[in-house]
Amino acid sequence: MDKQEAKKKIENLIQLLNKYGYEYYVLDQPTVPDATYDEKLQELEKLEAAFPEFVSESSPTQRVGGQPLDKFHKVEHHVPMLSLGNAFNEADLRDFDRRVTQLAQEPVTYICELKIDGLAIALTYEDGKFVRGATRGDGTIGEDITSNLRTIRSVPLTISEKRTIEVRGEAFMPLHSFLALNKEREEEEEMVFANPRNAAAGSLRQLDPKIAASRNLDLFLFGYGQWEAEEIGSHSDRLNYLSELGFKINPEWKRCETIEEVIEYVAHWTTERPNLSYEIDGIVIKVDNLQQQAKLGFTAKNPRWAIAYKFPATEAVTKLRDIELSVGRTGVVTPTAILDPVKIAGSTVQRASLHNADLIKEMDIRIGDTIVLKKAGDIIPKVVRAIEEKRTGNETEFSMPKNCPSCGSELVHLEEEVALRCLNPDCPAQLQEGLIHFVSRDAMNIDGLGEKVIEQLFQAKLIKTIADIYRLKKDELLNLERMGEKSVQNLLTAIDASKTNSLEKLLFGLGIRHIGAKAARTLAVHFQTMDRIQQATYDDFIAIDEVGEKMADAIARFFSEEKVIALLHQLSALGVNMTYTGADHSSKAALFSNQTIVLTGKMENFSRNEAKELIEVNGGTVTGSVSKNTDIVIAGEAAGSKYNKAKELNITIWDEQQFKDAIDS
Repeated sequence: MDKQEAKKKIENLIQLLNKYGYEYYVLDQPTVPDATYDEKLQELEKLEAAFPEFVSESSPTQRVGGQPLDKFHKVEHHVPMLSLGNAFNEADLRDFDRRVTQLAQEPVTYICELKIDGLAIALTYEDGKFVRGATRGDGTIGEDITSNLRTIRSVPLTISEKRTIEVRGEAFMPLHSFLALNKEREEEEEMVFANPRNAAAGSLRQLDPKIAASRNLDLFLFGYGQWEAEEIGSHSDRLNYLSELGFKINPEWKRCETIEEVIEYVAHWTTERPNLSYEIDGIVIKVDNLQQQAKLGFTAKNPRWAIAYKFPATEAVTKLRDIELSVGRTGVVTPTAILDPVKIAGSTVQRASLHNADLIKEMDIRIGDTIVLKKAGDIIPKVVRAIEEKRTGNETEFSMPKNCPSCGSELVHLEEEVALRCLNPDCPAQLQEGLIHFVSRDAMNIDGLGEKVIEQLFQAKLIKTIADIYRLKKDELLNLERMGEKSVQNLLTAIDASKTNSLEKLLFGLGIRHIGAKAARTLAVHFQTMDRIQQATYDDFIAIDEVGEKMADAIARFFSEEKVIALLHQLSALGVNMTYTGADHSSKAALFSNQTIVLTGKMENFSRNEAKELIEVNGGTVTGSVSKNTDIVIAGEAAGSKYNKAKELNITIWDEQQFKDAIDS
């Protein structure tokens, strides 16, 4: 291929892939399967490698993140990014309306938008190209995070507007990304993020853009900062124009003719807020007419033409009765708050993680304290602070023990870890937690072997190692309490069935440090057999794109241990599968070929990730929201607004059994 032909081919592929990316990440309406996108992207990568002089900044290959930065440089906002005044109730909203109408001296129309709980950012485009992205900072000076913002797929690298334009919005982490990230961090024994906002902010302030690229961030635009010769007369027209330029706009905005409509909108989203796939912490209300905005002007801190209604905090007050210590499968000792039962955000909470002793000391939390509890991200119960003025003098300070609460071994700090760790490999708590992990849904998924049954078997000394699970006998199980003929037979059948699981399930179940379910699947797909993994070296592991230095070191160390080698030999002899048997992408491609699927609600037989993987293996594409281009909505228990929207649009709705039958057929 000559240079001119290569240049033309590269330009065409960039245009096509950016179109596919816009449809997927902005419109949430993909027109091609993921496999088609991946195929075209690989073709582009090969061409750019052969002809690097034709690599363009607008190429999707440039989103993966460049070299790590030494520091972030400061950026001055030519138009300050001011904060908004707050409203906390209906009376505050009516006061805002009264002030606005008095100052405007004419009727006003409002625009209501969801207040995304993320990080405010500004994107600058010159001659149609994305040239700079910055944080809000103090409103006047922010930080240049261009390289990190380029990794967000919903940020267009080029637009049709050739005049200089600075657009503003909110970068955020969707809830599914937040939960997946925290699960991964737990598996790698790192501190979890308290909420999606902190996770998004932390991701965008990474000096290594590759970390930001791995975090699956998103962004909604809501307005302009600077724009040469703006010719638009209303905020609603601004939003429509931004959408036309290819920016992602939150679809739930509404034009309200009266304050009564504004109050109705606020009430609706106060109720519907839990059904969104991202976090919001309020509603932003703006005067729609831009001339009226200019007339109303600004105070020293805030625009007079806008206000932010803040949702009531999901907090509760309760009593801290005790602090309980638990030992995880890797030996980390974690303190947990034992609370008087309290209802918060729709559920009753009796326990909350305190993470580590340093945090307890920093917050000066004492046993017997009256504490403020909050659901971080409306998901994870978290102790916020102690109410010191309610102390009676009977509270007791907490100190971490020097010895493991399970086996009595000395607890140690490893490297620069905050957590205390028990290093005894025969610690009963670690052994038991390792067994619980092995049988869990994302690992070997052995139905009937829950935590209580594992504990019962462990206490009865019927199991100590993973291999012991496959040596269980019917007679010895029948001697245990609450173990009848039928339940024992079902348990043994489930154990036997787990032997046929694909390699990635076994790898994850083994509990290799720093290796989560995703990394386990990557290893299984790459090596195909356990033998090849055991024969591989550190260099073989680090050569895999998704495997970092810590992971490669942990894998190499794990498979060099004599106990692990012996265990794998035993499992193989007991009939446990040691090869990757993942579905062939071409085998059932017709089932969901070129179809767009939305998952909603909780499934009994599949985790969200399992269902998504099955759909993609069978040729479909999973998206997060329902639109006219959705082909099927698969609804589990407690399906919410997505189910209702599917009914409104007359979209095919399957229950879990229909999905299972289709997959199994």
